[in-house]
This record gives sequence, structure tokens and C-alpha cells, in this order.
Amino acid sequence: MPLERSFQPLKSIRVIDLSGVLAGPYATYQLGLLGAEVIKIEKPQTGDWARQGGDDELAALSMATGYLTQNAGKKSITLDLKHPEGLAIAKRLIESADVFVENFRPGVAARLKLDAGAVSTINPLIVYCAISAYGQDGAIAQRPAYDHVVQGMSGIMSTTGTTTSGPTKVGAPYVDYATGLNAAFAIVSALHEVNRTGKGVTLDVSMLDTSMMLMASLVTRHLTTGWEPNPAGNAAWSGSPSSGAFETLDGIIMIAANTELQFESLCKALDRSDIQCDPRWSSPGERKVNAEGLHDQISVSVSARTAREWEEILAMHGVPAARVRTLPEVLSENQFRHRGQWQEMKMPGINRPAYVPAVGFKADGESTGP
Repeated sequence: MPLERSFQPLKSIRVIDLSGVLAGPYATYQLGLLGAEVIKIEKPQTGDWARQGGDDELAALSMATGYLTQNAGKKSITLDLKHPEGLAIAKRLIESADVFVENFRPGVAARLKLDAGAVSTINPLIVYCAISAYGQDGAIAQRPAYDHVVQGMSGIMSTTGTTTSGPTKVGAPYVDYATGLNAAFAIVSALHEVNRTGKGVTLDVSMLDTSMMLMASLVTRHLTTGWEPNPAGNAAWSGSPSSGAFETLDGIIMIAANTELQFESLCKALDRSDIQCDPRWSSPGERKVNAEGLHDQISVSVSARTAREWEEILAMHGVPAARVRTLPEVLSENQFRHRGQWQEMKMPGINRPAYVPAVGFKADGESTGP
């Protein structure tokens, strides 16, 4: 029996989850973390495609980590929605629900007789959330896509990598996860709107829209001024020559000396008062004009110590900096463990714990897990 959680703003909410794989399940997972009852509808025999893959032991139990990450704590039922009896059961569940979530390609829900119109007829006060690659309307709405496809479509890939490497995909399915968070935010907002107006709400959340929001400042700058971004590699978004990636004795450290005070503090940390006094770098404007030379001088100094040493030194001087870590390295950090954002859960049939994410913030000093 899970522990009673103190932070449960959605405790009285029932969610019918007809989504699969990632963005949709991650959205409903957030709702479950906030106290909602989430009932996941899956296909008979196969279930959610994410149940398979990865670790053999977990996959044999149809509990792959890709499934656990966004489905822990949910209730699950298998229904053949193409069969009248299965559809009838789904409709009975909808009658008592507050939220319905699907992430089919546009048109599929209608063929199943579970589109927004049909569902709102069953339950006029429901929040219906449709998640898709490109939205429910428009010239390419019917196209299928996954995270990396949308990364290419959205232009995200053209801003990463370098001119030498060419467009580069970001490492994890960030667009899927961000779309899930966007959908969860939309659903919680819509629940308040239902309370305010007494009317149901239909939500249309797309991966493309979400990915463009993740590049909001780039899009705004281009539409307003015509500016076009180039592949930035590991350069800082600020464009400051005293920020970005620098090679140390044993790896890369990311430094962000953007303000005048941070630049002065960086020079002190490097014991390079000569840089600060040099007329080529005496003002932000001069530093921009002579950026390459400044970056080279900082690089020479940084290369004399290890990344860990510089991380400590720069922290003492108030300069934002962090060495580039591997995933195992960051997971071993005291700060990660202290925050408690990943929580242990036991599973029948397996002799080791699984670890799944809590909600991505603390409420009243506590992390909320499944």
C-alpha cells in the first residue's frame, strides 16, 4: 500500500489514459503524482509498446524501464476498443472521469468513436486532451512522428552541433518529455476552467508547438529582426567570450561569466589581472570585438588544472561553473540524492528496486513520488 502523501491537489480527479509510449503517459504520470487516479487503457496481449525493451529481466515482466518511468502508480485495464463490449466499458469509465487523454494520430480516435465530440457527449464536463506530433489540424497534421523526427522538423537540430559536425540531435527524448509536461500544465489549467465556467474543455497539444516554445527566444528574435541562428556547439547562449566550454586537464568545464562582476571574479579566480587590465577586454564591447583572443587566454589558464579543481575555485569566487559529468557521476552527487527526486519502488517478481521520478518540484519541502 503506497504511503499517504500530503501534497495531493488532484486527489479527487479521475483520469482515463488512452495514450502510449511517452508524451501522453508522461503527462498523465504527472497528474498521478499530484494525486489523481489514473486508469490506463491498454491493448489486450501487447499492452503499451513501451513495456518491452531494455533490461531483459524487466522486459520479461512487461515492466521495462521505459514503461515504469511514466506509468508507475497507475491502474491498468486491457480493452479491445474495436469490440463493442470493450468500447462500452471505456464509455462507462468516461462517465465518471474528469480527464481523458489520447495521443493517436489525428482521426484515429474518431474511428474508435472516442474523439472529443463523442467523449464530451458522454461527459459534457470532461477535459479532453489530444496529444499529437503536429496538432489536430493543418497541412501535415496526419503525418506520424517521434521525438527525433520533431527535433529535425522544428529546427532544434540545426542549432546544435557545430558547422563541422552538422545538425545534431539532443541526447534524450526531450521534446516528448516537454510535451508531456506541457500537456499536464494544460490539463490542470483546463480543470480550473471547467470549475470556473461549468463547461468541458478540449485541448490540442502538439510536439511541434512544444518544441517551438522551447526555442521561444530564438523564434521571437527571428520573426522580429530576421536574425538566423547558427550551430552553437558548446558556446554559451549569451554569446559572452568568457562563457562556454573550456578544456581542463581532465575534461570540460562549462563557465558562465556573463556580467561585469562575473567577468571580474573570473579574472581573480584565474589569477589573471592582466586580462582584466588589457584594453582589448576592458569593456563588454571590447571583449566582443576581441572575443577569440580572450577565449584563448582563458583557455590557457583553465587548462592548467582539473575540472573538479576549477569547479571549486570558481564556486568560491561566485562564478557559475560546472564540470561536464556523465549520468552516473551526477547521480552519485550528494545534491542529487538530497533533493529526493527519484524514488525507490518495489515490484513483485524482481529482487531489486526500481527507481522512478517524483514530481519535478518540492511542495512544503517534500518530494512527491508515486
